[in-house]
Amino acid sequence: MRKTYAAVLLSALLASVTAVGAQTQPATSVPPAITVPATGETQELVLRDGSRAYGQVDRVEGGVVRFRTVAGATIEVPLSEVVSVGIVEGRFVNGEFRRADANPTRLFFAPTGRSLRRRQAYLGVYEILMPFLQYGLTDRISVGAGTPLIFGGGGARPFWVTPKVQVLSTRNIDAAIGVMHFLNVGDNGSFGIAYGVLTRGNADSAVTGGVGWAYARYDDNEGTAIGMIGGEHRVRRGLKVITENYVWSGGGIVTGGVRFLGERFSTDLGLVVPMTDGEFIGFPILNFVWNITRK
Repeated sequence: MRKTYAAVLLSALLASVTAVGAQTQPATSVPPAITVPATGETQELVLRDGSRAYGQVDRVEGGVVRFRTVAGATIEVPLSEVVSVGIVEGRFVNGEFRRADANPTRLFFAPTGRSLRRRQAYLGVYEILMPFLQYGLTDRISVGAGTPLIFGGGGARPFWVTPKVQVLSTRNIDAAIGVMHFLNVGDNGSFGIAYGVLTRGNADSAVTGGVGWAYARYDDNEGTAIGMIGGEHRVRRGLKVITENYVWSGGGIVTGGVRFLGERFSTDLGLVVPMTDGEFIGFPILNFVWNITRK
């Protein structure tokens, strides 16, 4: 009787393990939807072995993807081996595809004349302690906000808002106006900078110049004019050199450093040197920005 009971129990246990194993087997992956792009668009083909190719889907037929690379070669792969096919922005330099900077609308801190497109957004952190978000309402208008993670006790939490409007966009020139306005600073005061910027060049190499008016609402301060000149230059696929410099009556700031470029994530590393009263003390720049928009 005991042997029979043990046999029944063992059979039930094996049956349950088999059932669980069947339930936990991975589901068959579903191939991605693939479409033929519009003329002039570049697609990135990613396969399961990790290889990538750039060009355009020619056709999808009989479970096979026919892909024509920018070099003119034709690749035919089973649809089941394709991980993804998506539109990418960038350009080829000496046969190397350089993905576009995921955050071209700003230098280290200052905005460029470029604009976020509608529903594009990025989330970043200035100097580790100041998170911010910028969102494109239209192809020309964006809004943003941020607040420090650490601030003095008492009073309301300080924060800033950054509305921006692009007023000109051509092949090599972009211009925008905007405001960076800080609120709840000190004794519930506020201050900010109203600016206009113009960027000349492409996403890999450009110069940005701007003028602004710094104002404060603590007292009867009439404000101060500020000039800015900056630049960016792509030296290789994942690296940009950036500089951003300011001058105003009685002082100025010089900055320089690099941006490490990822698919949607970038890291700024540099040095800022205030030039006031003959003092030259450098401070590090460390910014992280994540483009949270999926194309």
